[in-house]
This record gives sequence, C-alpha cells and structure tokens, in this order.
Amino acid sequence: MKYHLDTIPVWDAMKLDGECLLCALARKIELGEAERYLGASVMEPDTRIQVNEKGFCTKHHAMLYQMSNRLGHALMLESHLARTRERMKKVQETLLKQADTLEKAPLGKLSRGGRDAKSEIEESGKKLAQMAESCIMCDSIQENVNRYLHTFFHLYKNDAEFRTRFENSKGVCLPHMADLVKVCCEELSAKESAAFLRMLCQMETKNMDRMQEDISWFIKKFDYRYQNEPWKQSQDAVPRTVNKLRSYCVGDEPNPEE
Repeated sequence: MKYHLDTIPVWDAMKLDGECLLCALARKIELGEAERYLGASVMEPDTRIQVNEKGFCTKHHAMLYQMSNRLGHALMLESHLARTRERMKKVQETLLKQADTLEKAPLGKLSRGGRDAKSEIEESGKKLAQMAESCIMCDSIQENVNRYLHTFFHLYKNDAEFRTRFENSKGVCLPHMADLVKVCCEELSAKESAAFLRMLCQMETKNMDRMQEDISWFIKKFDYRYQNEPWKQSQDAVPRTVNKLRSYCVGDEPNPEE
C-alpha cells in the first residue's frame, strides 16, 4: 500500500517492538512539543494566545523546567500569569459577592437567578480548577494521538503486513487499549470490529500474563533462595509494568533515539 505522512510514524513505532506503539508515538509528540514551546514559537502571537489561555499541567511544567531554558519558560509564564489573573479576578468578584450573601443569610437562601450561594461558590471552585488543570501540551498530544488512532486502523484494515505485525506484538498499554476499543467501531465494520476485539483481548491477556510473570520473578530475586537464579526478563519489570498500566511515564525512552 502507499505510505503517507501519517502512516510512516505509525509504522516506525510498530517496528520498535516496544510495549506500546501508541506510547512511542505520544512520547515523540510530547518531546517535540516541549522543544517547540521553548523555541522560536514562544514569540509567535497565535502560540502565546493559546499558552496564555491554557498554560501547562504540573507534569509538563516540570518537563519544561528540566530543559533548562529559563528565559523561554519565563516568557510564557509572564503572559500566562497575567491572563490567569484577569480570569481569576472575575471569579473572585463572584466569590466576594457570595461571601457577603453568606454573612447576611443562611447558606440555602436563593441569590441572583434562582441559584443559591452554595451553588455559586461551587461553580467558582470548578472554574478555578479548570484554570489550574488545563494544559496546551496535553491537548495537543491527545489531538495527535487521536489522529494516529485512525491511521492505525487504516493500516490494520488495509496492510496485511502491519496487521500481522501488530497481532504478534507486545500489545499496548491499558489506556491505549481503551482508546483502540473506543475507536474501532468507527473505523471497522461490525464483523471486523468483533474480530479485532477478540484478537485484542487475547493479545492483551497474553502480554499481561507475561508482565505478571516478570514482576513476580523480579520480587523473587530479592529472596535469598533465588539470588543465584538468572534475572530472565525481569530486570526492568517495574518500569515496564508501570508503563503498561498507565502509559509511558518512567524508565527508558520508548523511542531509543530520543
């Protein structure tokens, strides 16, 4: 079949023979996004507007900080902080108004628009939480992974070599298994979806069994009775198990060249 810009990265991730090709794709996107936000794009108006609105989550702030471009990080923080303060001011005005209401009446007393003070305060808390939790990098990564999910099914359906390679692979992590399950019926016919789901469940069971054996053997190696036994495939069982259950977050990079 013909290869195009979207199929090439998915095939490249498959050829790595890792624990999850979608984790490899997501991590590559993540590293590229981090470099982009600390590079020239930090001065692009469109990028700054988006960063100002969403900011970065805890994980990605830590990632950017570790990249040691303090100036680039500070430039984004300055404008994001200013925009967040503007948004906070509106929420704080609501909170102060409801604080006045609470002082004058019981908590259940209805306020403007038929909503009580408690509801207004809870809604303000949600708005503050959204400001604290939004992340432009998380959104961009998920958007790209969603696109690759559709490319995955295009290859699975039309490329026999890719399909065989996947069915004999180490499977995917639990979160990306969930993604494949959610998307399969959009991309495959009813019969194709049924066959895919049976294959996926069998493949994941087989690979989770392998993971269970590795982590159990890793633990046994700390028992003096097994200290002279070989490690087998268990030396990196802890990070592999974490990544299998929660997507890549610890241990060796899923893309060896990164």
